[in-house]
Amino acid sequence: MASVRLLSSVVLAGGLMCAAAGCTDSGSSGQGSSTSPTPSSSFSSFGESWKEPASYVYTLTSSEGERSLLGTFRVTVRDGKVAKAVGLDESARGAVERAPEDVPTIKGLLGELARAREEGADTAEAEYAPDGHPVRITLDPEKNTVDDEESYVISGYKPQP
Repeated sequence: MASVRLLSSVVLAGGLMCAAAGCTDSGSSGQGSSTSPTPSSSFSSFGESWKEPASYVYTLTSSEGERSLLGTFRVTVRDGKVAKAVGLDESARGAVERAPEDVPTIKGLLGELARAREEGADTAEAEYAPDGHPVRITLDPEKNTVDDEESYVISGYKPQP
């Protein structure tokens, strides 16, 4: 009887851990919970569950690594393209001056995540808001390479009419 209770406890604990981590079985619809703080087991399921609106604003904080797109930006997207990017700190202002075309849309960031996963990056993770848009994307192509990491925090997201 004690072994049955122990086995039941182990199965219950495993199920709870899997639910907390957003696990889905391979026969599911592929629509993981968008409230899960961990990425879906399939990028395409989240890519399909959140549709990028034609117009929106968001704040992007880009950090980590040796690259030009570092700092905090307020981004306005219209018709699926960055219409305006404002650097909110010195680093971001410099980045916008040098290469405003490098400031991405959220869809562009999701594209970077998908490419990193396809190329077998050591780390290619995302966390999602309840509506399905990403709130954090972390990329590290090579585990033991210095300064190739990328971290993006997406905040203040507001769809526009």
